[in-house]
Amino acid sequence: MDIRLASRTGRWVVLTTVLGSSMALLDSTVVNVALPHIGDDLNADLAALQWIVNAYTLTLAGLILLGGALGDRYGRRRIFVLGVVWFALASLLCGLAPNASVLIVARALQGVGGALLTPGSLALIQASFHPDDRAKAVGLWSGFGGIGAAIGPFVGGWLVDGPGWRWVFLLNVPVAALCVPVALRHVPESRDPSAHGRFDVLGATLGALSLALVTYGLIDESWWAGIAGVAVGVAFVVVERRRPAPMLPPSIFKSRQFTAVNLVTVCVYAAFSGFFFLAALQLQVVAGYSALQAGTALLPTTVLMLLFSAKSGELGERIGPRIPLTVGPLFCAAGMLLMLRVGEDASYLADVLPALLVMGLGMVTLVAPLTATVLASVETARAGLASGINNAAARAAGLIAVAALPLLAGMGPEAYRSATEFNETFRRAMPMCAGILLLGSLIAWSSVRRPALEVGRPRPECRVNCGVVAPPLETAPERAGPAGEPRPGPSTA
Repeated sequence: MDIRLASRTGRWVVLTTVLGSSMALLDSTVVNVALPHIGDDLNADLAALQWIVNAYTLTLAGLILLGGALGDRYGRRRIFVLGVVWFALASLLCGLAPNASVLIVARALQGVGGALLTPGSLALIQASFHPDDRAKAVGLWSGFGGIGAAIGPFVGGWLVDGPGWRWVFLLNVPVAALCVPVALRHVPESRDPSAHGRFDVLGATLGALSLALVTYGLIDESWWAGIAGVAVGVAFVVVERRRPAPMLPPSIFKSRQFTAVNLVTVCVYAAFSGFFFLAALQLQVVAGYSALQAGTALLPTTVLMLLFSAKSGELGERIGPRIPLTVGPLFCAAGMLLMLRVGEDASYLADVLPALLVMGLGMVTLVAPLTATVLASVETARAGLASGINNAAARAAGLIAVAALPLLAGMGPEAYRSATEFNETFRRAMPMCAGILLLGSLIAWSSVRRPALEVGRPRPECRVNCGVVAPPLETAPERAGPAGEPRPGPSTA
């Protein structure tokens, strides 16, 4: 495709992809702020609140690689539109849920929709625009997405305190109603002509089932489920090693650098997810903040990333990834330890803001170099796959962290209803998060090195990002098509 950014169609393509990806991005960040109100309204215990967060992450992490492959095979616009419609219907079910069980099921369905639309949004831009305009189009897409991530908790808090928590989900319906017809009318279809063979449905199923069983075992303290989850995980590895076209090719982990950076990713995003899940509750349950105040209080981290992530990426290119990936987690750990000062009647300026500024500095330092190092640690042709694996690893780490931290910190099922009890367990959880970050820092220092230069080595397209939930997805670089014309590679698989 050779659409120009300045054209009417080009502007419609950017709008469509921003609207679609923003739905999934906002739901990944604003739900934490609504949790105390959801719990009170639906009479849900802490385990139910964990599942409300994790059901979405579970299906999204387990199916995002498959979603990218479906778009490459059957058409990126088709799968993107299917994902938007699916996500909107699941959001409607979330907004109408009469009890916690229905809400959890609806959140899992939301994750399926997110896995279909998330890889396709950036892939549509890469496939549609003229090469001269592609970088600018991606910049607009990632910039508007970053703004959405920054204001998401604020909007979520306003909705929760105003019309109610159900509107956090119902808001997706009119957004989808705008996005779908624009996509069908103005966005051209594209697919990867080289995509062939069978989909690794068995691998995706085993991976998601393993995560589900381990998560269930941690939340419900069911050891049999945890052991079964580990067993299914072993079966997943065996199946992936034997399949001719696996969803997760074991050969990609022959790169020690790629393996090390993914271990750092797991540590970093496990700590991030655990922190944001518990901090939103701490601010409301213990410090007495409203949902709007809590959402606004958490803004500094994403604002800092929005403003400075591109500069951080440039610095990482000059000095190499080892120092940013070592120092960044240490700053984040210090910020989480500073959150121990946040108790009853905490001052925002004296207690909350310093912790979030230090943590935001750490996130700015490490997220962009982490993405760049993932892309640089594998062959150029596998960059899209590497990014998809890294994104899925981050989400899986967050899933396990949200399940495990309350158990390790000794939170009872009604802990979030008692300021005293929750404050005590929060003070046990934050050092655990800091310890996970310290482990990630040690792995980076001992294992990460400056990648060897390679002609055509991909650079991250998403120069502006707010990777609070997971690193941004990147597409594979262009490669020559049958007639010598460049064409985009697959988005994530």
